[in-house]
Amino acid sequence: MVKCWQCDTETYMPFKCPYCSQYFCVEHRLPENHNCSRQDLVRAPRAISPEETKMAQSEPSYRYTMTMGPSRKQGEFAWFSATEIKHLLLGALLTLAIGLSMPLYWSIALFEDPLILTSLATVFTFSFLTHELAHKITAQRYGLWAEFRITRFGALITLLSIFSPFKVISPGAVMVAGVADRKTIGKTSVAGPMTNIALTVFFLVGVQAVQGPIAFVFKFGVMINSFIALFNLIPFGVLDGFKVFFWSKLIWGIAFSLSLALTIYSYVVLSFI
Repeated sequence: MVKCWQCDTETYMPFKCPYCSQYFCVEHRLPENHNCSRQDLVRAPRAISPEETKMAQSEPSYRYTMTMGPSRKQGEFAWFSATEIKHLLLGALLTLAIGLSMPLYWSIALFEDPLILTSLATVFTFSFLTHELAHKITAQRYGLWAEFRITRFGALITLLSIFSPFKVISPGAVMVAGVADRKTIGKTSVAGPMTNIALTVFFLVGVQAVQGPIAFVFKFGVMINSFIALFNLIPFGVLDGFKVFFWSKLIWGIAFSLSLALTIYSYVVLSFI
């Protein structure tokens, strides 16, 4: 056992002060609790070694510059920066490429009608972009900074899936910054899936209203939007469902049940019509 230098109490697990090199009990282990004789070292900023500076300079960086301006300009529905527009265009091109590559693995017959193929790819891209823009616009309405950004890993996975039968559409996401409570985050998160649910209903009505090859495009719109909504509402990880579930289990349950019912209908019933 060692006696505490401050209170003279015997302790089995003494703490050695890194400044004055004396031993203390748990109550007096901090420099300010034992009137450390080297308080000047405690308060002084730590010098950065040349090695640390060199490592920091050589370390690769992949950061986004956040231009913190108004969430929306006066009289505008939403505010877009020049950087965001570039990222949106790149995300749209990657998603469009996914849509155009689907017949390579799923239906060669679709090549026979370029109009149908282009329509499918457009619906595919539109469904992805409206999901992300719904997040952005909702966040901006709450006074938050929100812009779409391409992510290096997501863009790479999306690019690789162009040449694979398994499609992954995740070129980027809407980045949100600012002070927000649980309710605001939940509403911002649920906006994306609810937009896809609304699009599912729209395309579902279209299926009943049109005939011929164009009806297949509407069926595809039902299938892709219901799936996007269902997948994103899974209450796990970085998906929207986790944040919605954390905010309101009732809202999450309604949205998830609705997207599940629409997905089952589109893949089980609608595919045979």
